[in-house]
Amino acid sequence: MQVFRRSDRSPIAEWWRTVDKGLIAAALILLGAGMVLSLAAGPAAASKLKLGDPFYFVYRQAAFVIVASGVLVGTSLLSPVWARRVCGLLFVFCFLLMAGLLVFGHEAKGAKRWLYLWGTTFQPSEIVKPALVVMVAWLLAQREKFPAGPWAPIAFAFFAATVGLLLLQPDVGQAALLTVAFVIVFFVTGLPWIWATGFVVGGSLIGGGLYLLLPHVRFRINSFLNPDAHDTFQIDIARMAIERGGMFGVGPGEGRVKRILPDAHTDFIYSVAGEEFGLILLALLTLLFAVISIKGVMDASRQKDTYQRAAGVGLYSIFGLQAAVNMAVNLSLIPPKGMTLPLVSSGGSSLLGSALTLGLALALTRKQPESSLSHLAHLRHA
Repeated sequence: MQVFRRSDRSPIAEWWRTVDKGLIAAALILLGAGMVLSLAAGPAAASKLKLGDPFYFVYRQAAFVIVASGVLVGTSLLSPVWARRVCGLLFVFCFLLMAGLLVFGHEAKGAKRWLYLWGTTFQPSEIVKPALVVMVAWLLAQREKFPAGPWAPIAFAFFAATVGLLLLQPDVGQAALLTVAFVIVFFVTGLPWIWATGFVVGGSLIGGGLYLLLPHVRFRINSFLNPDAHDTFQIDIARMAIERGGMFGVGPGEGRVKRILPDAHTDFIYSVAGEEFGLILLALLTLLFAVISIKGVMDASRQKDTYQRAAGVGLYSIFGLQAAVNMAVNLSLIPPKGMTLPLVSSGGSSLLGSALTLGLALALTRKQPESSLSHLAHLRHA
């Protein structure tokens, strides 16, 4: 069915013809799944926190799902130029907030990652991630046009400053995720051997230093490598919940993990889904994440513009990697890390950050409008 006439050249009509509607549909399905799972895990979380309203997290999730849907669609309307400009503004604003966290941030579980605003918390690093990926992709792409410029050192300076603030919070997981995304963007735009060697050596040294200096990092790695000698309660319960669910689950509302684990509605929502709805739902969720990530990377790889290609690959990669890390933790495949399941876990900052990531990726990988193609063809024959 044709929604817009071919003669309609309005921004909305051009967006509808050029955006990947299948990926938008997959993202909206994930948001809907998150809403359903919030109904399953939200009341138990509210009860553990002794909140007056058992549906506190459900209402909160519904509000953020609406906002995140708007962010996803609205951001995908941006042109590549405006995507870069918006990301520049967002990066500067949220980077300053991250620096301020070290002084007046809301501390929880030994980390200062959140700002307490208007009765809720906000995590600036969730917005910084996609903004930084787009920024460094544009900076590194400038090496093709202006080879003499110090584009790589400038991009690395932005990256290093951001990772430094993440490690001071501390948030090792997000720092590692952002590092992988930066290396991917650098690789797509052309990674010299000297930089590749520096990343390997520097990453190894920093990783070893974090293991020695941060007790919680050392504990999580040691408990994963030698579970018999350490407390592995959370990941054991999460894995057992999935095993208990079997193929079709124990039924909505009948799960136990949400009443035991403190982060069942956020970091361990995948286990809640497995216990109550079974492996069928887990397979569907995994398939949706795989389709978005793999198809997105393929679409981005076909972009002729280096900036759009690198930014698209980086954004889709960071989305897929975060989902993979969360699912692997729930399955006890890697050491535990407080990382949410994109678009599904409860949490306003996580939802908005994931929606922004996908919206930017969709904006940068849209097909070229027919009007632009006709204009280019005219120029060739002129």
